Order: sequence, then C-alpha cells, then structure tokens
Amino acid sequence: MSEKIIQLNEELIKNNLKELVRDSVEETLNALLDHEADELIKAEKYERTEGRQGYRSGHYDRNFTTTSGDVTLHIPKLKGVQFETAIIERYRRRECSVEEALIEMYLAGVSVRRVEDITEALWGTKVSSGTISNLNKKAYENIEQWRSRPLTGEYPYVFVDGIWLKRSWGGEIENVSVLVAIGVNKDGYREIIGACEGMKEDKESWKDFFVWLKGRGLKGVNLVIGDKCLGMVESLAETFPGASYQRCTVHFYRNVFTVVPRSKVREVSLMLKAIHAQEDKEAARTKAKQVVQRLRDMKLQAAAKKVQESIEETLTYMDFPTQHWTRIRTNNTMERVNREIRRRTRALGAFPDGQSALMLVCARLRHVASSEWGLKKYLNMEHLNVLEFSSALDAAT
Repeated sequence: MSEKIIQLNEELIKNNLKELVRDSVEETLNALLDHEADELIKAEKYERTEGRQGYRSGHYDRNFTTTSGDVTLHIPKLKGVQFETAIIERYRRRECSVEEALIEMYLAGVSVRRVEDITEALWGTKVSSGTISNLNKKAYENIEQWRSRPLTGEYPYVFVDGIWLKRSWGGEIENVSVLVAIGVNKDGYREIIGACEGMKEDKESWKDFFVWLKGRGLKGVNLVIGDKCLGMVESLAETFPGASYQRCTVHFYRNVFTVVPRSKVREVSLMLKAIHAQEDKEAARTKAKQVVQRLRDMKLQAAAKKVQESIEETLTYMDFPTQHWTRIRTNNTMERVNREIRRRTRALGAFPDGQSALMLVCARLRHVASSEWGLKKYLNMEHLNVLEFSSALDAAT
C-alpha cells in the first residue's frame, strides 16, 4: 500500500490536552490577580499617575488545587495598600468545587480512606485525613450555624412535613425522620426556617421541633399547612395556640382513595375537588354534605365517613385571602423540596448515623434556599394585611 498510515497516541494526546487546560487555567487566574492588583493601586505596571495608591513589590507563589490539576498562583505583593482578592480566599488551597465535593463525600458517609483514594484518582493528589477531618468539622459548624440561626420577623404561613431516610444503627438498618419547616414571611418570600431529626415522627418529636422553632424566634404564625401526621396537630395546639391548622387537600384525597375501588376513584376525585372549588366555607360545607350522601348512595360507607369526619380541617384556608387559596390549601411547596432531598439522597443508601443524614439534608436545603426558589416572591402579602385590618375593624365596631 502506498498510502501512509497515521497512528495517533491517544494517551499522549489526553495528557497534552489536560496539560493545555491546566496551563490555561493557571494563566487566566494569574491574569485576573494582576488585574486586581492594578485596580487596587489604580495604576498598571510601571505607569506613573497622580492617582496611584501604592506600588508593586514582586510576588510570592502559592499552590492551588483545581479540577484541572495543581496550578501555581503568583500572588502580587503591594506596598502602601493591602492586596485583597475576590478570586481566591485567603489561605485557601483548593478550588471551591473541590472542597465542596470533599465535604459532600464525607457527609454522605464515605470513609476517610475512600475519600483519599477518590481524590487521588480524580485530581492526582491525595488529600490527607487531617484535611478531611478539618473540612468535616468546618462543614458541620457552618451547617449547624445556618440551621440554628435566629428567626427574625413574622411568618404568617408555615409548611411542615417529615421525610424518611435510612441509617445504620447497631449493625441494622432503620428509618430516621427529618422534620422540615418552610415559612412565608411578611414580604411573601419562602424561607426554610428549620430542620431537625425527628426519630419516629411522633407527638414528642413534633412538640420538640415546634418548641425549638419558637425558641429561635418563630412568631406571627397564622396558619400551619401539613399532612395529618401522628401527634403533629396536638403538639401544634400546645406550642402555637393562636395558629390554625390546614390539612393538605391532596393528602386528604389520597387518604379517601384508600377505601375507594379503583374503578370509582376518578368519579370520587371530581366530587372531592368540587367541595374545594366553592366560593366560600359555607358553600363548601353544604357541598361536602351532598358528597357524603352521594358516597353513601354509592355504598362507599368508609369513604363517606372519612369525608364527614375530616372535611372541616381541609377548609381552614378559606378563612384567608382568596388570592392565597391555591398556594396554602396543599403542601405542594414542601413536597417539591422533599423531592429534591430524595433525589440527592436516594443513591446514598443508609447513612452512618442520624447526624450525617441531618447534615446532608440541611446542606441540600441551604442550597435550595439560596437558589431562585428563595429569591422569587411566593405570595402577595398585602391581601393578608387588608384582611387582618378589616377583621380588626369589624371587631372594634
């Protein structure tokens, strides 16, 4: 054959490409550091200006680990002004994404030796067990500080729920509950106001959770929305006696469907939704009586009993502004957050202990709170202010 065959060394190409990316990252970071130095002294290298604030005095080198590999940073030394960079925190030796990955691995219950092996495989350098221990301590402190922060202002609406995870205990796997609370403040923004290990999610757990929230400053609660969890309603009445309780209508429907034949679920669903589509509470009560009678005529005695006994606690939202009804009659905002937690924890299996489970849940909650979820206004609270003013005016007259 006269044609030449070209052979490519794939391993060499990969190594050269990795080196090229690492050099590019190093060059970019050092260029940004030089630019920051120019901004601080208000002059470029060797430039003479009247507005100069200081002078360059060389630089010192510092190793820095990134996802592209280890790079060498040339940190500028300045005279007359202190060099402060927004790019690299002082004394930090790793890129944030690297450090966050280490923290997340440890919180997920990965052993220290396994973390060392993973870091060596991913970044070419092994992180010492002392570093991992310090990161773990730092992570726990930061998350606990966020979890226990004081609550300021008022939260008229509070959504609560518990999420079940698995943990190792005495060589066996058992369930552990993490109780979560989301508050809507007076400005209409959602805020994750609490997360706490609830063990069996019983009355004592819920009472301790509410007392803990109250001790951190939770006040101004008008309505608590949640499923009818064991002991939750009773403990709520003890800790926040002035707050009303709204049972999630979706959970209520599901509870009724448990005693309805599958062939009749759609028909019963339309009947239940008709109750909550009424214009006011009295009309909803009247409609509920009709639904109960209809269910009895359909020989669905168990379903009729559930509706008759529980419908009132699903109508509490009608005492509040109509503009808020679709948002406060269900626990959907909590369910979305729970799905995000389950998505993150599903692949982890069982946690080494309840504390690790709580810390990883809180880490995910803090991430959600800092996203668009917490920055977007959820409700226009002016409607509630108008309703409260009208009620106070009626009471005075």
